[in-house]
Amino acid sequence: MTVGRLLLWRHGRTAFNATARLQGQVDIPLDDVGRWQARTAAAAMLVRHTPTRVVSSDLGRARETADPLARMTGVEVETDERVRERAFGEWEGLSGPEIAERWPQEFALWRAGGEPERVGAETRLEVAQRTAAAIDEHAQRMTREETLVIVSHGAAISSAVAELMGLPADWRALAGMHNAHWAELVPSSSGVAPAWRLVGYNLGPTDASADWNAGPDRTDEHEGGSTRDPD
Repeated sequence: MTVGRLLLWRHGRTAFNATARLQGQVDIPLDDVGRWQARTAAAAMLVRHTPTRVVSSDLGRARETADPLARMTGVEVETDERVRERAFGEWEGLSGPEIAERWPQEFALWRAGGEPERVGAETRLEVAQRTAAAIDEHAQRMTREETLVIVSHGAAISSAVAELMGLPADWRALAGMHNAHWAELVPSSSGVAPAWRLVGYNLGPTDASADWNAGPDRTDEHEGGSTRDPD
């Protein structure tokens, strides 16, 4: 038996996202926009789905993203460090230009699709295997009538999707996922490979703001104008 629907939900925006810094496993909180994104995305998710179990990465930004969904559904959030973001070692907290200046060859290799070496980063295969193993374990404890939400991170989610669909770890056809958006997968029929099918990717409340990464739109241009907020 396995869960009937799987939602892999990326956390909301952080200050590092806003300034294009590589986060990896740095435990940084959501910023104000990220908290608004989490609330807005949770409300949008509940229009179509009824989560019966929510499992979050142990990193603060994922746990903060899960909180509004838990509040709206009454489902308690569990944590699992296996669905945390890919570790990038010495690169964590740095911008692309800073990495390129200090590690020009490794950065060029990474940008071309290779694996950075000698910086302490996890490989894509390592991330894919640990995230997919965790997801499968949680999914197998549920029934076809249930919906599992995994609150995770951009690189971790794309790696997990590839692994769950039987694709190689270096498969890079998926675009980056927006903050507080999700991928939706359903199990294949018994004995059919791959075990999961991708229903949608980068799903979420894209119409909630003219610029999702800038935060909620004001209804007028005057100070104190109201904003769109589902909470």
